[in-house]
Amino acid sequence: MVADFSKGDHCLLTDGKGRRFLLTLDAGAVFHFHNGTVEHDGIIGLPDGSVVQSSLGGRLTAVRPRLADYILNMKRGAQVVYPKDLGPILIWGDIAPGVTVLEAGTGSGALTMALTRAVGPDGRVVSVERREDHAVHARRALDDFFGGIPGNLDLRVGEVADHIEDVRPDRIVLDLPEPFGVVDAAAAHLPSGALWVSYVPTVPQVQQTSEALRSAGCFADLSSFEVLHREWNVDGRSVRPDHRMVGHTGFLTTARKVTVL
Repeated sequence: MVADFSKGDHCLLTDGKGRRFLLTLDAGAVFHFHNGTVEHDGIIGLPDGSVVQSSLGGRLTAVRPRLADYILNMKRGAQVVYPKDLGPILIWGDIAPGVTVLEAGTGSGALTMALTRAVGPDGRVVSVERREDHAVHARRALDDFFGGIPGNLDLRVGEVADHIEDVRPDRIVLDLPEPFGVVDAAAAHLPSGALWVSYVPTVPQVQQTSEALRSAGCFADLSSFEVLHREWNVDGRSVRPDHRMVGHTGFLTTARKVTVL
C-alpha cells in the first residue's frame, strides 16, 4: 500500500552514495548521520518516495522499506536468512495463505517475518527458539516490524521436536544446525502430505539431513539445492556482471511426508 508517512512507520533513507539508514518515525525525534541531521517531523506526512534534505544539505530519498530492505538493515542477534533464500523457502515450501507452519529456530526473526506475512490472517505460524536470549531479541524485532505480535504468530521457547505432535503443521521449516535430529519426530507426527524445508550452511549437514529423511522411509520428493545471486551493471552499452556476488549462504532441502501402505 502506498501512503504518506505516519508516526510509527518504518522509513529507509538512502543517500547519494547508496548508503542506507533504517529508522522508525517518531514525532520530535532527530536522525543523525555523517552529513548532518534530519528531523522525523520533516518526513511524517510526506508521500513515500520523497527526497528530503539534511541540515548540512545532504539529499536522501525516503521510502518504505521492502521486507528485503528491512531484513538487511535491521538490528540482528543471530544470523538472518538472506532474502535470496527466503524466496525459494516460500516457493518450494509452498507457504500460502491459510496454511499452518512450524518454524525453528526463530533466530533474529527474519524468516518468521516472511512466513507470517505469507500465511496471512487465516494461517498460523508457530516459531520455536531453543535459546532464551535469541527468543527475546526476536520478539522485540517482530514486535517492531509488525507493530505488535500478530494474532497468527505463536512464539515459543523449547525444542521444536516437542511441538510437532501438538501443532501438526502443514509445513515444517527448519533453520537449525542439526535438522536431522528432528526427522524422527517429524516422521511420527507430521500429517501425510506435509512439506519439509530445512536450511543449513555446510555439505556434511545437508548430507546427514538427506540421509535421515531417506532412512525414515516416509519422505518423498527429496531435493537439495543452493541459490546464487549476482547483480548486473547496466549503463548504456556497458552491460556486465558485478565484480562481487552473494554466493553460497546455505543449502535448502525439501521433502514431502507420505503414507506408505
